[in-house]
Amino acid sequence: MSGAQPFAQAVVLWQRQHGRHELPWQNTRDPYRVWLSEIMLQQTQVATVLGYYRRFLLRFPDVAALAAAPEDAVLAEWSGLGYYSRARNLHRAARRVVAEHGGVFPGSAEQLAQLPGIGRSTAAAIAAFCFGERVPILDANVRRVLSRFLAFEHDLARAPHERALWGLAAGLVPERAGDMPAYTQGLMDLGASVCTAREPSCAVCPLESACAARRSGEPERFPVRSRKLLRKSESWWLLFLREPGGRVWLQRRPEPGIWAGLFCAPVFADEEALLAHAARKGARQLHAWAPVRHALTHRQLLLHPVHMELGTADLLEEGGSWFAPREWPTLGLPAPIRSMLADRR
Repeated sequence: MSGAQPFAQAVVLWQRQHGRHELPWQNTRDPYRVWLSEIMLQQTQVATVLGYYRRFLLRFPDVAALAAAPEDAVLAEWSGLGYYSRARNLHRAARRVVAEHGGVFPGSAEQLAQLPGIGRSTAAAIAAFCFGERVPILDANVRRVLSRFLAFEHDLARAPHERALWGLAAGLVPERAGDMPAYTQGLMDLGASVCTAREPSCAVCPLESACAARRSGEPERFPVRSRKLLRKSESWWLLFLREPGGRVWLQRRPEPGIWAGLFCAPVFADEEALLAHAARKGARQLHAWAPVRHALTHRQLLLHPVHMELGTADLLEEGGSWFAPREWPTLGLPAPIRSMLADRR
């Protein structure tokens, strides 16, 4: 195998014979459904996305329905999927599509990339799948496949090297626009199932004979990226105040920051600050639950939930309100907060 077209043809042929074809967002050229799947799949496994994707479409079947919905309703459907800025940008982009494009998605990657939350690779995926545009994608899986095939030695943590790989990727796309959906999906599938981060299955890869990283004997050395993820640890003390009728006091998290825009129990830096606040409000009947660890991209949270009761429902603070158990499913809640509430109804 040599040259761009043998590479593209090998990927297309392999995808049609061995790639994934059963996912609910495949076999469609509806930009809304493809866009939704691409946003949900960012940093999230397919198995996790499947249920959310179906439920989201039931609630918001098209871009007009999503644009017309309140943000809290969108966040409630997204609750537990994480990376909540994706949901807020999804909502903003839907409103832009309706307001500026008459409810019709732009037909090119360049135009799609102007919408909130749609980066270059996501825009290219939508354009390739839905409009057959000959543009490359470079998500994490595809970046790994291409950097190994080319033995791309440069550090992808540096922007000039990332741009260089984009240029090489553009030179590998098929000549036929009709091959773009299979080619794009094929690269994704290879990265997900064959050219994996650890222990790649080189023997069954359609690119094996021409893969420079395979020939080097060190495929796992690619892609090269010097910047490492640093995850800081934080302890949060969460005050779950319950009034006599069973409602719980929840406050909207500030923007920007962790869980921005979502509802959460009031957060304190330590137990002393929580207890002092509760004492000022006249809360009683302290119950401390077991701490819960929750990993985010850049944070490792140790959550300390504390349950206290108020004798009245007179608590009034900016940004918060009392919510009854029947209302909790309708709120945008972080996954651990939703679990804590559900476990103690």
